[in-house]
Amino acid sequence: MVPVPIVACHECGTVHRVHELQPGAGADCVACGATLYSRHRTGLERILALYVAAAILFVLANAFPFMTLNIEGRVQQAELFSSGLALWHADMAFLAVVVLAFAVLLPAVKIAAALWVLVPLYFGRRPPFAAWSIRLFDRLRPWAMMEVYLLGVMVAYVKLIDLAQIGLGPSLWAFVALILAMVAADAALDDQDLWEKIAPQATTALLPPPPGEQLAGCHDCGQVASIGIGDHHARCARCGSALHKRKPDSLTRTRALVLTAAILYVPANVFPVMTVIYFGRGQPDTIISGVIELLHAGMWPLSLLVFAASIMVPVLKLIGLSFLLISVQRGSVARLRDRTVLYRIIEQVGRWSMIDVFMIGILTALVSLGSIATIEPGIGAVCFAGVVIVTMLASMSFDPRLMWDVRDDKLGRPAALRA
Repeated sequence: MVPVPIVACHECGTVHRVHELQPGAGADCVACGATLYSRHRTGLERILALYVAAAILFVLANAFPFMTLNIEGRVQQAELFSSGLALWHADMAFLAVVVLAFAVLLPAVKIAAALWVLVPLYFGRRPPFAAWSIRLFDRLRPWAMMEVYLLGVMVAYVKLIDLAQIGLGPSLWAFVALILAMVAADAALDDQDLWEKIAPQATTALLPPPPGEQLAGCHDCGQVASIGIGDHHARCARCGSALHKRKPDSLTRTRALVLTAAILYVPANVFPVMTVIYFGRGQPDTIISGVIELLHAGMWPLSLLVFAASIMVPVLKLIGLSFLLISVQRGSVARLRDRTVLYRIIEQVGRWSMIDVFMIGILTALVSLGSIATIEPGIGAVCFAGVVIVTMLASMSFDPRLMWDVRDDKLGRPAALRA
């Protein structure tokens, strides 16, 4: 038995030997096809420059007016953070926290975490709390939703264009540039290379592991280690994260979250998400009526986008997660690779359903003109935000490796060799 540098697939648990890659190349799992790690051509200098540019653009995006609305001679101006504040003043504290966190606060923390690591590395130094910062950066990826917020701005603009004159402020263009910089920076950032600069892939795991031990892969940094069977207190030597064979109580937690989301989905579509009050007359809107309104306005591409993100995606996520749960419970080994791809899609698309929530926040901030025109958020928006968040948590709590464990158990493969 010799220690070898190895990496485990997060989606099926298959263990692979680590090989050096040429810039631009990637390594995929031989079992499920998931990307294990890759080597980008972009150097550290360019990545750092993109994040520095993102930090500057973030300040500009919050420093000037975002949008202005002019109706009947009354002008209302909104900044990037105004949507959250408007929801707070409308006694929608939960929505206010959600919008401010996902559109402003968490993107700022994500940029700060990246710079905390990249700046010292650029000067050849190991940053303090490096592992903690990289873990924080990775976990914020799905929750920092600036690009989703921008789509919410587009939907709000279409809804208001026939009601009033809409002006686009300098902060909006800075926000668009910020999104482009963040997308380019995230695409160029090589997580595996970053971890290698902090702490090289250790060769502590033995193949096969010693008797009484099993392999466990760190879900944060990818390090694979040998831990005692039944050891629930092991820590990754590379990043300090808790090591466990599989996500604790994965199936139970996912079932509970899927059921919760399904229950919330009913009032989210039955109750109004907002009410438009124009010269004293109120017109409540549900999610589906908003889609129909966009369709009648001739904006069928945007209508289809909102329909897909706000109606189809939540339903398909609930159906897909339920299917995956049932397949594991029944011990199915059919189409494992396809089911893993399904899980991958479910995990990626859920955040885009937040478009309607952001749109409501923007409209609430802009259309607050007293007796002339006001938009009030409704309880349906609170329920729908809950659906989006809970379904995202459900996909994160599900462990796709359980599907592959069923196959390995039926084939009699040693559990200790699966990470």
